[in-house]
Amino acid sequence: MADSTISLLAAALYLAATAGLVRSLRADPERGRAALWLAVPAIVLHVAAHAMGWSRLHGPDLHFFAALSLVALGMAAMSTLAAATQRMAALGVLVYPLAAAMVVLYAFAGHGHAEALDWRLQLHAWLALLAYAALAVAALIAIALWFQDRALRARELHGWMRALPPLVQLEALLFRSLWASFLLLSAALLTGIVFVENLLAQHLWHKTVLSVLSWLVLAALLFGRWRYGWRGARAVKLTLTSMLLLGLAFFGSKYVLEVLLHRGM
Repeated sequence: MADSTISLLAAALYLAATAGLVRSLRADPERGRAALWLAVPAIVLHVAAHAMGWSRLHGPDLHFFAALSLVALGMAAMSTLAAATQRMAALGVLVYPLAAAMVVLYAFAGHGHAEALDWRLQLHAWLALLAYAALAVAALIAIALWFQDRALRARELHGWMRALPPLVQLEALLFRSLWASFLLLSAALLTGIVFVENLLAQHLWHKTVLSVLSWLVLAALLFGRWRYGWRGARAVKLTLTSMLLLGLAFFGSKYVLEVLLHRGM
């Protein structure tokens, strides 16, 4: 089908961008941005694959594999934007292969059905997906920050570490990503409270509780950063904890209901 072909083309371009990034970063970390131009058409084709699928189904498809692909799409777009404005091209080496895998999985693992959502519930769903994408990118930055800090302490800053921005700049980028995640998740929770009926219903209570816990961890981290200057390993652990909670809230419940039990959300 046409959208499957587009998904394969998007995956091929993502992988070509990854190969270009690896090659350029090995030669000169400062040249890493040149390979990002291959990622831009990949992102456009990734969007087109979902648009064509939704057109065929006459509505938004937000089943498990589609949601994974949309989160990967958001991560790819955010990573490309970060690389274009910061020295973060190395982030694409991790994100682009993930996006390639997810768009292929979306194309061939079977499409779901169109969700009967009005604009308010669609807004809530989009905010939740964007919040997780931003938090996943923040988690990758946090892990890179942890490795860079360890390398600096051991005086072994070599290889791909040289492709990262300075530690202070990387830390600032992490907390900007965390603030974006916090604001998006806050908006998602607010729209859920306002627009979703029976938010604590059987299929939603665990999702709601885990999402609130993720929000509380993020809030605690950002407050600790502002009040006590939290950084380093503590920031990494809390970032990963928040991402894990949000992942369980959204994808854990969708996997059990849609993949294992073959039931809609």
